[in-house]
Amino acid sequence: MTTTINDTNYNFPGQKAIYKGKVREVYTVGNDLLVMIATDRLSAFDVIMPKQIPYKGQILNQIASKMLDATKDIVPNWVVATPDPNVTVGHSCETFKVEMVIRGYLTGHAWREYKSGKRTLCGVAMPDGMIENQKFEKPIITPSTKAAIGDHDEDISREAILEQGIVSKEDYEQLEAYTYALFERGTEIAAKQGLILVDTKYEFGKTVDGKIVVIDEIHTPDSSRYFYADGYEEIQAKDQKQKQLSKEFVREWLLENGFQGKEGQAVPELSEEKIAEISNRYIELYEKITGEAFVKADISDVALRIENNVTQFLNS
Repeated sequence: MTTTINDTNYNFPGQKAIYKGKVREVYTVGNDLLVMIATDRLSAFDVIMPKQIPYKGQILNQIASKMLDATKDIVPNWVVATPDPNVTVGHSCETFKVEMVIRGYLTGHAWREYKSGKRTLCGVAMPDGMIENQKFEKPIITPSTKAAIGDHDEDISREAILEQGIVSKEDYEQLEAYTYALFERGTEIAAKQGLILVDTKYEFGKTVDGKIVVIDEIHTPDSSRYFYADGYEEIQAKDQKQKQLSKEFVREWLLENGFQGKEGQAVPELSEEKIAEISNRYIELYEKITGEAFVKADISDVALRIENNVTQFLNS
């Protein structure tokens, strides 16, 4: 019996293939369905940690489900159903080979590039005189190419995407429009919770009938960064570190313990206390982002629970 989900090996009705990503496992069923399982694996600096975090998969899957449902009136998505707390079933899509990263504030990777003296990111100009975590006049899209497992995604400009034929001009313009619309809605949802949606990324695919849809998770603490709205201006005025809501706390703990994913570095020991702490932080993220109390699913045998729920759904 398992209380967390790590590596899965199901054989669902009509199953044709399995793809295993850093934290998700995707089963192709029939000609048009994907069963995406959010595992409890924890990834940081593109490295999968040796131990899993209870409820992490449920938390990310349920936030994504709520956010996709709250945006489906403006951008179509891939979802068919969520038959289990850790599982989303959706339409099979041909995935676009770019991630649409959108930034409302100068932080993270953008700030590191800016601090090093660069004033363009992915072909987008950034004005002089900005400070860390300052709001851009309007959000900027800084795409990246989707990496193979274990590789880092790489920045790429709109111009390079079109020149290399990675995405057609018509499709890319639609991706941009959808990205701005999703970020605007995500910003509105965050504001209701007293939060600022700082930056995020979206992935898109094209269904067999040629429709562009948003896929994977959106507006989760693994794919997005949030600041607390209360105190943001005061903290900026003092040029201090913003209080943020994301999985950055995991990265910071790893950095403090001498790990940043470089060759030869050992992953710090994840004690039972540290695992419980990370799990509780993820629950806190869920409640802050959704404004709802987190309800823990039965994890007495989570692998069997998922198998039963998905099989029942597919058979129905």
